[in-house]
Amino acid sequence: MLPFAVPYPPEKDNGFWGVPTSTIDWCEENYVVSPYIAEALNTLTNSVFIALALFAIYHAYRNKLEPRFLLIGFGFMLVGIGSWLFHMTLRYHFQLLDELPMIYATCIPFWSVFSEFKSKKESILVGVGIFAAANTLTVIYLYFKDPTIHQVSYALLNACIIYQSISLTQAHVHDAGAKRQLYKTMISGVSIFILGYFLWNVDIHLCTPIRALRRNWGMPYGFVLEGHGWWHIFTGTGVYFYVVYEEYLRCFLTGTERFFKFKWICGLPVVDCIDPKGLDKFNEVKKLAEADAEFLLNEKKNN
Repeated sequence: MLPFAVPYPPEKDNGFWGVPTSTIDWCEENYVVSPYIAEALNTLTNSVFIALALFAIYHAYRNKLEPRFLLIGFGFMLVGIGSWLFHMTLRYHFQLLDELPMIYATCIPFWSVFSEFKSKKESILVGVGIFAAANTLTVIYLYFKDPTIHQVSYALLNACIIYQSISLTQAHVHDAGAKRQLYKTMISGVSIFILGYFLWNVDIHLCTPIRALRRNWGMPYGFVLEGHGWWHIFTGTGVYFYVVYEEYLRCFLTGTERFFKFKWICGLPVVDCIDPKGLDKFNEVKKLAEADAEFLLNEKKNN
């Protein structure tokens, strides 16, 4: 036992929220910190997820980014809230509120990158296809209740998004400095995410010796060995970096990059609007041009 440490109490089979009904019970021992929170560290570390999501929402709104980025931010926050409730209670319905929003929230950037340079009709078809696939996956997962289905699907979604995003960057970002900034952000985000994934696996596969070491150290020192909690911190940070990458990339894909600059705030990347009035005027002209183009296309079809 380390100096000034408090011994871990015995793990409890149930607490305030009753016997766990979730299909997964992580390595953190249940109800040892509080009778009201099943997995205390796994719960509290979701505050990083929620805080970063709120930070993303605030900057997306303040910098006049498109509504899609507000939706991504709210989806990001819902994942953190769902995960908070799941780890606090270990109830199955909250497990679903943790896992399924991870898929749904990721569908938004998936649609964003795969609908680039497509017509409105094609973009809608992409959205319908993604919606149908997400609902099919939900039905399959609810039937089999195998977390591997969710984990593999989530990994594949992100792999496809990253591949398409890099392809778009190579094809449409010609500013060497901006391209370096984009790749730095993507590499940083993916690296942080992978670190979280590594610690998540350590937490799963070495649970017995880790629990023994935590008890040997005592509280609060043992808290640093909560690998799943670190997974929340690192994956939340990695996802935030990835969202900012998509925001900055979108500026180049829409031709609005001159109205924005990429900067860092307290170690976090941010896309900052430097000419709001100019951006509003640009968007107004662009909408009129798109309306005229659609009118001429319809006229051509009718004739």
